Order: sequence, then C-alpha cells, then structure tokens
Amino acid sequence: MSNTELLRQEWTAFRRPGRLIALAAAALGVIALGLLATLGHRASCDGPCPAVPVADGGSVVGDRFWFLHRDLGPEGAITVRMTAMTGTITYPPPDHDEIVSGLVPWAKAGIIIKDGTRQGSSYAALMLTGGHGVRFQHDYRHDTAGSAAGVSPQSPRWLRLTRSGDTITASESTDGEQWHTVGAAALDGLPDTVQVGLFATSPGDLTLRKVALGGAIEEVRFTQAVGVFDNVTVDGGAAGAWDSDPVGEMNHTDWEKHHLASGAVENDGVITVSGTGDIGPIGEDAARTVETTLTGLTVALFVVLIVGARHGARTTPSRRLVVARSTVVGAATFVTGLAAVGIVVPLGVAILANNGVPMQPVPAPTGARVVIGVAAVLALCAVLAYGLGVWLRRGWAAILVAVSSIAVPYAITALPLLPDAAGEWLLRVTPAAGFAVGQTAVEYPQVIAHYAPSAGYFPLPGWAGLAVLCAYTAVILLLATGPRRTEKPVRR
Repeated sequence: MSNTELLRQEWTAFRRPGRLIALAAAALGVIALGLLATLGHRASCDGPCPAVPVADGGSVVGDRFWFLHRDLGPEGAITVRMTAMTGTITYPPPDHDEIVSGLVPWAKAGIIIKDGTRQGSSYAALMLTGGHGVRFQHDYRHDTAGSAAGVSPQSPRWLRLTRSGDTITASESTDGEQWHTVGAAALDGLPDTVQVGLFATSPGDLTLRKVALGGAIEEVRFTQAVGVFDNVTVDGGAAGAWDSDPVGEMNHTDWEKHHLASGAVENDGVITVSGTGDIGPIGEDAARTVETTLTGLTVALFVVLIVGARHGARTTPSRRLVVARSTVVGAATFVTGLAAVGIVVPLGVAILANNGVPMQPVPAPTGARVVIGVAAVLALCAVLAYGLGVWLRRGWAAILVAVSSIAVPYAITALPLLPDAAGEWLLRVTPAAGFAVGQTAVEYPQVIAHYAPSAGYFPLPGWAGLAVLCAYTAVILLLATGPRRTEKPVRR
C-alpha cells in the first residue's frame, strides 16, 4: 500500500463522529470563551476617557509629563544645568501608612525636543533618572546610557540637545566646558518648528504582593518627580515667555491638589519642574494584546490531548502506521486550531477596539505568526499525546502524562499562583514552552513591569519554545516506534 493510500485509509478511520465532535467542541471552546472574555472588557472612566497615547505605527505608548516649552526652529540647541532631582512616593510597602521622599528608578527629568505637545508624537530627550543615571531616549523604544550611568540624582549635571534638521544630538558635561556626546537620533519628518524645553515625569511605584502558593499581584502607587534647573539657554528658539503645559492629564490626585501640584515654577533664574507619568514604550494603562482573545486555549488543549492519547493507545506499534496516524492526528488538530484561532483573534481584537479598550496593533505578519503558530503548537501537542498513547499502551496513562506535562503547566503559569521563578522554569523545561510562539508582549529594559508568565511574558522566545516542544514530540515518537522488550517464556 502506498503512503498516500495509507494516509487516506487512516483519515477515514480517524474521522469517527466522536473524534470530529470533540475537535469541533475544542474549536468552539476557543471561539466562545475568547469572545466572552473580550465582551467582558470595556473602557470605563469617570466622564470621558482620556485619549490613549498612540505613536507612529499605531503602538500604544506612555506619554505623560509636565512640559515647560517654547518654539525651536530647524537649527538650534537647548543647554541647561540640572542641579538636583527629588521625588515623592505615596504609601509604599511594607506598611502603606506614610508618604515618603524618594525616586523610583525610572523617574525622569531633563530636556526634550518634541514634535508639538500631542501625546504620541516623535521626541528626543536627555534626562537624569532616579536610578539609571543620565539617559538619552527617543521615540519611546530607544534608550542609550550616558557616561554617568551611576550618577546620583543630587549631582549637578549639564545637559544639551542640539537640533540640525531631523537629527538630534545629546551631550552631557560635568562642568559645562568639556562635553561628551551621549548619542544621536534621526527623527524623520520633524516639522520646521518643534517644541523644546524642560520636563519631569515619574511612573508608578511597582511592587509585588505575594498570594496563593507564592505568586504575585502587581500593586502600583502614585509618584512624582521634581527637577531643578538653572543656566537655561536656547539657541534658535523663539524669544519671550515659556509655555507651561501638561502633556496628558495631570493634577487630579489628592497629593497634587493639596500638597504639590505638577507644573513649572521660575524664581531668580532657577526653574523647578514637577510631574508624574511616563514616557516609554508601554502605556501606563497597559494596552491589551491578542493573547486576551485566547482564553479558551486551555480547554482546547485538554480536548486535543485526550483525543490524541486515546487514539494512540489503540495503535499497533508499527513504525509506518505510527507515522501515518500521527500525521493524520496532527493535520486534523492543525486545521481545527487554524480555524478557531483565525476566527477569534480578529473578531476579539475588533470587539475590544469597539469597546474602547486600548489595543496594541497587530501587524499582519504578527497576526499570521500567532494564528499559524498556535495552531501548530496544538497539533504538536496532539501528536505528542498520540505518541504517549502508543508508547504507554494505556489511554488513561497517556492522558495523565500529557495533561500533567503540557496542559497543567500552561494553565497554572497563566495565573498568579506560583512564584515567578517556578513559572518561568516550567515554561522552559516542559512542552508547554511551545506556546511562547503566540506571545506578542515585549519586554523593555527601560520600563519596570511585571515580566512574568502570569502577566503574559514567556521566558523563551517563540522559536526556542517551539524547539522545546518539537524535541519532546520527536523523542516520544522515537520511543513509540522503537524496539520493544518481549517477555521471556517461563521455564517449568
């Protein structure tokens, strides 16, 4: 019998009503649970919701700070001496009973050139940070360390940004005489007139509260940064008074209303700028990613593991037959996953966007990678379970091993149950690592966030996680088709 005839025969044997119903139920579970989850998410604000900062390309970003600014032409520069940087953190742990002086590591104050005051517009900024020294950042994703990476926020520092057309060059100095170039950035499409000035901002103080078996839940508290400047000079800029404005909403908290409002104050040539918020690649209210639409994936995973394991337990361990049946199982599961994920992702994204929920954009290549990759992972998991069924010869035993090694790690790491290190370990060494192929969340070193499995971050890149799953599947199929020990006759 030819391979084609064998595959056709095995497909005919596989497509029993019970198996087809099970696969259809898996697909419907992904679609129904995913759509229910997206329908349950809706933007809710006291009054109109503030605009979500969106950068070029459609990415949701953080862009909120206090801005003391004026016009700058195609050629020019701003030079300042930053004499100090202080801050406030409200009700930090352990007791949450007082407001303390201090700076979070990525609090920022410094100088900035920006394409207007619209949130999400292009910019380049040179700043002193709360814990990472002098940094040059531009267009939200790019971050360059200055020479004084360990400089104290209380150490005076000279900062300079120079504009020449679309190119912004950042320099720093300890004395205002000897300058060191930190970096340069090309901000394509800058208009002839941009805004230049001083800024301050401070992201929330993130701590993790232990729950369950050692898992963690994020808690964020309000913070504020204050930068003090003198010797401010602008070449190539407009004369006259400075404009002082928030970029994004500010001064709504009790601290700002009753203690220290965010803003800018000038006194005898000394300018003090205070602000809260962040300028960076991740929005303060983190935008949803496509993974939000895949909450039903765990149900589908359980179903395909059971179908594969039970089918494998009924297989005679012939290499040719195992290859043919595993191909059929994998192909049927891949089509099931492709249909389910291909429906729920675009529909779920559209529902979330219609509900006013901020969504990170899904470029066509990324969307295709998620849909095809998740379908391929489901198919490989089904083949792995099938191989376990052949190898162990017991459907219940194969189901137990498959569920314990794939479905359980995937499910429990999606929840804040285990310590982050344990969750990362499980997603490195178990077949569940393959689901990293569907991840779209990105980790940025210049943003403090809870980069853990329970927050949607896999410890391995997609290709590496897929390689782990492929290796497990290959080993199990080799064991299933390898030589078997036969019982020796008992001598009487």
